[in-house]
Amino acid sequence: MPEAPKDYNLVEQNRKILEFIEDVTSNADQVQQKVLSEILSRNANVEYLRRHGLNGQTDRDTFKKLLPVISYEDLQPDINRIANGDTSPILCSKPISEFLTSSGTSGGERKLMPTIEEELGRRSLLYSLLMPVMSQFVPGLENGKGMYLMFIKAEAKTPSGIVARPVLTSYYKSSYFRDRPYDPYTNYTSPNETVLCPDSYQSMYSQLLCGLCQNKEVLRVGAVFASGFIRAIRFLEKHWTLLCNDIRTGSVNAEITDVSVREAVMKILKPDPKLADFIEAECGKKSWQGIITRLWPNTKYVDVIVTGTMSQYIPTLDYYSNGLPLVCTMYASSECYFGVNLTPLCKPSDVSYTLIPTMCYYEFLPVNRTNSDHSDSLSDKEQQDLVELVDVKVGQEYELVVTTYAGLYRYRVGDVLRVAGFKNKAPQFNFVCRKNVVLSIDSDKTDEVELQNAMKNAVTHLVPFDATVSEYTSYADTTTIPGHYVLYWELTLNGTTQIPPCVFEDCCLAIEESLNSVYRQGRVSDKSIGPLEIKIVEQGTFDKLMDYAISLGASINQYKTPRCVKFAPVVELLNSRATSTYFSPKCPKWVPGHKQWINNNNQN
Repeated sequence: MPEAPKDYNLVEQNRKILEFIEDVTSNADQVQQKVLSEILSRNANVEYLRRHGLNGQTDRDTFKKLLPVISYEDLQPDINRIANGDTSPILCSKPISEFLTSSGTSGGERKLMPTIEEELGRRSLLYSLLMPVMSQFVPGLENGKGMYLMFIKAEAKTPSGIVARPVLTSYYKSSYFRDRPYDPYTNYTSPNETVLCPDSYQSMYSQLLCGLCQNKEVLRVGAVFASGFIRAIRFLEKHWTLLCNDIRTGSVNAEITDVSVREAVMKILKPDPKLADFIEAECGKKSWQGIITRLWPNTKYVDVIVTGTMSQYIPTLDYYSNGLPLVCTMYASSECYFGVNLTPLCKPSDVSYTLIPTMCYYEFLPVNRTNSDHSDSLSDKEQQDLVELVDVKVGQEYELVVTTYAGLYRYRVGDVLRVAGFKNKAPQFNFVCRKNVVLSIDSDKTDEVELQNAMKNAVTHLVPFDATVSEYTSYADTTTIPGHYVLYWELTLNGTTQIPPCVFEDCCLAIEESLNSVYRQGRVSDKSIGPLEIKIVEQGTFDKLMDYAISLGASINQYKTPRCVKFAPVVELLNSRATSTYFSPKCPKWVPGHKQWINNNNQN
């Protein structure tokens, strides 16, 4: 950690940042007009804008009239051209510095989001807002450290040599993170070398070792997603004896072979038998309830995302943390960073994010819950009727649409948000869900179409036995660590030959092989997802499921079998009628890299 400059004044720094938030939220519409004008004027000559008839105009009305609201599939031919080496200004006047790989999927693969060098500065700005906000609610955080578990993921290169990697990997590898100036709020227990280690085991081990060594200094703990933090606790459960030995002897376990990691850890690690005894005593107890506050006694809160699909991990986090506040600080995606939580100590169910008007140009597509087709294709009128940032209505749900400095124009992010209120003129949103996602454990997102296609590939294994799947549903089981997908199958058996267990195991693997690369990376490389499970249920189970739904008020005429279940009584019903269970016998194939852009749409 670099030393503080002589003129560094934390109070003044915080005041300036809070004033910035006050200013941009008070003048949200003027800022938005300026952002759109900047984006359109600097990109006036790019091919995409000219193709749609925009010839230097920067006003909202012309922009809305001429440019369509698009999804990733509309943009993919242009992205493929850039990935394959076309350096002409297709989407943006500035060079595309890298692609950010979205955890959302397209055709079973990651989306590639174009970005430019200056976006790192914008992301860094949003990060700088978080702790001055937090310090209003939890004073004194500058006097200790944060134990944040941060990891990089696999990256690849497109045929033209442009790097493609997740947004956090991009940030951690950038000078904004590696060479960050003095800031007491970015004083972490993990040395940069441990964060940037590509081996997930060595990275996790060394970061936990450093966090334990500095346990009294830790005032806050966290990871990006709740699932990642729980995985760290599970890792600690398995490896605490090795970690205690390292602390007792002042030496790093031989399994940590990365030289830079060893050197960085050794600057922190000193023989400390007393601390080793303390950790050993706590970890050796039968119950791990409250283990976070037991090992890191000065911790004030847990900083993790627990909105959306991550809310399923809240009970587990409460158990391990003794009910410490669970804080969601920011809202961001691969497309752009968006907003911050200005009331960070609120309950997870009340989390709302204030969108920062300088980050991009926002529009909002009203979500009509009664019409499931509404979000799939837009009429000309709907394209015109998108709502401005300052004009959204409290209580209404919207799909987020953005125009970014990096070359996305009226792009549908796929997030559904509900307006919770306003900070001055800027709206505050609850995150409702990712559109169409039915299953998610970590950063994976599986939609209904993808699940159906995976099912088609799996059931071919039943054909020789004259058996079919008459009904199915799925469940993201997070009671195991790591969590895993469960599929419930009701079979129709026409043949007389018994189906051996290995066939159902082959079905499990076939489903996993059919799922997207984000899921498969989680299984193979990150170990963030466990083996997929198929449970065979008794005949008539799905009739019981329908009866139960109707008893709660569902219409018998409109009832459809849900392809994913979450409601605890429904899961209990399905589990109570399971007659056999099977797991995927091995990991699916996964190779780092992105094949989807190679020679795709080259004719475009």
